Amino acid sequence: MSPVTSVINFFKQFKRHLRLCWFFVVPLFFYSCTANNTDTGEYSRQFKAIGDTVDNFKDLKKRPLIGTNYLDSAFKRIGHPFVHDKFRFYGYHYLYQLKQKHDYKKALLYADSMLMMAKQSVTKRRYQLDYAEANFALGDAYFAMFEYADAYKCFYQGYYIGKSQVNNEILAEYTYRIGMVLFKQAHYLEAANYFKISHDKSSAYKDDFRSFYQRQELLADIGESYKNAGETDSASFYLKKAIDYINANNQRFNNVAEMLEIARGVVYGDQGDVAFIKQDYKGAESFLKKSIAINLKKGNDNKDAQLTEIKLGRLYLVSNRSDELLGLLQSLRTQLDSIPNAEAEINWSYLMAGYYENRDNAKALAYFKKYSALKDSAVKQANSLKSINVTTQQANYEKQTEIDNLKDYSKRQLIYIYLAVLLAIMAAIIVFLVFRNLKRSRRDVVAIKALNDKISHQKENLEHALEELNQSGREKDRILRAVAHDLRNPLGGIASLSSVMAEEEYTADQLDMINLIKETSFNSLELINEILEVANTANVTFNKDWVDVNSLISNSVELMRFKAADKQQSIKLALPPDSVSIFINREKIWRVISNLISNAIKFSNNGSEINVCVKNEEAWVHVAVKDNGIGIPDKLKQGVFNMFTDAKRPGTEGEKSFGLGLSICQQIIGIHNGKIWFESDTESGTTFYFSLPR
Repeated sequence: MSPVTSVINFFKQFKRHLRLCWFFVVPLFFYSCTANNTDTGEYSRQFKAIGDTVDNFKDLKKRPLIGTNYLDSAFKRIGHPFVHDKFRFYGYHYLYQLKQKHDYKKALLYADSMLMMAKQSVTKRRYQLDYAEANFALGDAYFAMFEYADAYKCFYQGYYIGKSQVNNEILAEYTYRIGMVLFKQAHYLEAANYFKISHDKSSAYKDDFRSFYQRQELLADIGESYKNAGETDSASFYLKKAIDYINANNQRFNNVAEMLEIARGVVYGDQGDVAFIKQDYKGAESFLKKSIAINLKKGNDNKDAQLTEIKLGRLYLVSNRSDELLGLLQSLRTQLDSIPNAEAEINWSYLMAGYYENRDNAKALAYFKKYSALKDSAVKQANSLKSINVTTQQANYEKQTEIDNLKDYSKRQLIYIYLAVLLAIMAAIIVFLVFRNLKRSRRDVVAIKALNDKISHQKENLEHALEELNQSGREKDRILRAVAHDLRNPLGGIASLSSVMAEEEYTADQLDMINLIKETSFNSLELINEILEVANTANVTFNKDWVDVNSLISNSVELMRFKAADKQQSIKLALPPDSVSIFINREKIWRVISNLISNAIKFSNNGSEINVCVKNEEAWVHVAVKDNGIGIPDKLKQGVFNMFTDAKRPGTEGEKSFGLGLSICQQIIGIHNGKIWFESDTESGTTFYFSLPR
């Protein structure tokens, strides 16, 4: 193989790798990430919209810069980006720096950021994919910087997680890269095998343009590997298979027809190489010219076209077509001045030396020296790559991984031992404490038994005292009812007689005394009635029935309007449009309503307004009675519902208050499983509420 051929073969595959990443990965970068993760919920909705917008830039030549600038401005507007949003943001910038700007150090920083985000992934599968992708990105950046040992280490780290989880997508990416390394090391048959594995594993990709483009490229890689290994028949088979695969998908991906044409151009160049090896110069020339015609177009892979022109120049050189060789080299010189290409530059010098070899020895020598200097630099880089034995490196990394796993296992075992020792010590302490406390507990049991006997005796005494107290309470209630009942009749008679006497003619002093007797009799009679009401409410079981709430409240209010009229007061009633029936004792609830309205009348000034409001809810009926009276001072609020409370006060016109009414209301509402409460201040008056279950 000639020096020209060896140098071309060494660099050609690396250039194809760069071309693929830029023309395929960047335009479809967001398409692939959003399409494959639509159902995972790992991208925020805002970031998906940004990805769709970037993917809609149609001009391939301007897309990287426009896409990056748009991404930066749009990403700032996402309030709380997800972890995977950040991962893809760094990934886009990584590709831009690596493939467009060729700033490999900055690309390395973005790849580090990708790895940091990958470690924060929220799902196991996302972690696997992102961790592998970030390590492959690091490896590609190191590879571009000719730091092959670090590159391969990153490749292996990405591969290891794919291997451990049997993830074919990750394994496809890894075997592709290993095939590239082996190809550049001139291990062509091994490289072909890895490319085949990658082609097989790539079936795990989503069936889209991304997987199609990578699979056609892998077919071409296999063909070129066989070509360089001297197996031209196998090479021709796989190269034709690549062309057939591209043509079969031509209609499916006609929206990116220019990329399919670029792919054909690359394969035509390889087919030209095969034809040249077979000494089919006519066929070789046809394929090479077709490849050059495609990739010399503006926006296509001009550097690949330059390398293919080198191949055509080699054909002209061996065919002694000097004029065509010189014209080709002069045209290529113009191209290299505008689009530098180090690989093409090396071989251009070699071909120029070959052209002048029998014409001008001095020029031939000058070009050959230039070629030798450039080639030495390229060979030095190639040798540093060839020094890496892929099989040995993989075995070393696997052993190192096993060692690290064993170290981790040993650390865990040591922790378990420490825990076991600690638990044993704690167990010994516990046993000691148990025996010590057992002795104490025996003494404590005796003391506790004596204490229990004492408590039991005290309990019996308390139960006896409580029974006596209950008996005394019952006797008190009986005496109270008997006394109240016996007093009610004579007091009622006194009240009636005094009322009759007050209608007769007496002196003013006599009439005052008779009215005093009358008022005192009626007050005493009212007190006796309330005492009897308290006793009956606490000890008598209510008879309940279904009662219409609106009807009960309306009747109660109508009866109280006459009492309110004595003080020129008005009662406003608000009822719900749909009345409900509840299971209550009608007379007792009427007593509650009347008592609350009576209190409102008693403690409101002449001419004021009293509001009664009823509301229905799903589980409750709420009643509110609001006045605009003198309110309840804070110091009296705690005792409002107590029997014989000190919170009683005379009404606004000196009406007598015994302090039993609200206590009776509370007992009645409690027996109905309801609630009663109030809100009051001395400025806006008092509102009493009670609620009954429906």
